[in-house]
Amino acid sequence: MKKLALAAAISVAATSAFAGGMAEPIMEPAPVVEKASSSAGGIVVPLLLLLLVAAAASN
Repeated sequence: MKKLALAAAISVAATSAFAGGMAEPIMEPAPVVEKASSSAGGIVVPLLLLLLVAAAASN
């Protein structure tokens, strides 16, 4: 009788461990990092070049 109770307890414990099955992993989306840009928008270098050309032409 004790062996029957022990076998029943083990079988109940074993079936509850696998009750849920294998769950699909939940992947969180990767954060999007935006590149910070200045307000000049890339016009600083051409303006400096134009200033240098104007200074060289005036001499």
